[in-house]
Amino acid sequence: MKTDAVVAPRAKAGAALPPGFQAVEGRVAALRTRRAELEQMLADPAVLADPQRAQKLSKEYRDATGVVNLYDEMERAEKERADTHDLLSHGDPELVQMAEAEMAKLTERVDELRRRLLRDIMPRNPDWLKSCIVEIRAAAGGEESALFAGDLFRMYTKYIDQMHWKLDVLSSRPSDLDGFKEVVFSVEGDSPYRFLRFESGVHRVQRVPRTEASGRIHTSTVTVAVLPEVEETEIKIDPSELKIEVFRAGGHGGQLVNKIESAVRITHIPTGIQSSCQDDRSQTRNKAKAMKILLARIRDSRAREDQAKITAQRRNMVGTGERS
Repeated sequence: MKTDAVVAPRAKAGAALPPGFQAVEGRVAALRTRRAELEQMLADPAVLADPQRAQKLSKEYRDATGVVNLYDEMERAEKERADTHDLLSHGDPELVQMAEAEMAKLTERVDELRRRLLRDIMPRNPDWLKSCIVEIRAAAGGEESALFAGDLFRMYTKYIDQMHWKLDVLSSRPSDLDGFKEVVFSVEGDSPYRFLRFESGVHRVQRVPRTEASGRIHTSTVTVAVLPEVEETEIKIDPSELKIEVFRAGGHGGQLVNKIESAVRITHIPTGIQSSCQDDRSQTRNKAKAMKILLARIRDSRAREDQAKITAQRRNMVGTGERS
């Protein structure tokens, strides 16, 4: 009965369902059932005793609740639009004019809610839910490129703060003019990789830099890589395949810089992939940060290798397409 009550106002208001929307109601019903199950599981002391499992279930509960609430809000908006549609047949011209104006607003509102619902209900890449590691490196442009890298880092810092995520600098190499030759940081929170993954690539700026005395416009580039964070259980690495070196930190720091071997460099011998960290005064924390970066880079390298194999296999299957 509830389904009929929902469908009738849609038809009455004269709005056709967008493609792929017919299956949404069944999916939302399943999420309502799953949400009730999650509520019981999260009230179980045995589940709460396992922080990792509790965190995972809590995330799933929040996602399910968000979709269900969005669907309920859409239903209310559609019902309101259907009720307003009834006023269009009223004899009072002034009332009809007001109803037409309200119908336009409600139709726009319903369409927006439908788009958001379809976006949130679609299957997601598991990596979207993960924290991520962002690597910013100065490329072409010398000191101006490093200044641009610093601008990007400050921009991302403000965005991360607005999203209520947590930023932790893992490694950095500042330049002489408040920029960065390289800065690597992790972002933790509610699905940061889902939003930041599109930032990967080459970023270009054309401007008159601080380093220019004659007012000429310079073009500089910076590379940005966004990698999903990898748990140590996801990738099996033999400790014998790792070469771990410690050395004295260089650059800006405190009294301990160049006096204590706190910096750590880790090399994955089979692939030659390296990561290093010297930002922390603790060798142990630097090692943990370097390992986090290394795992993300190894996973990314393996993913690109797999994609290259698939592409090569596809080319062999398709061939050149010539008549011969």
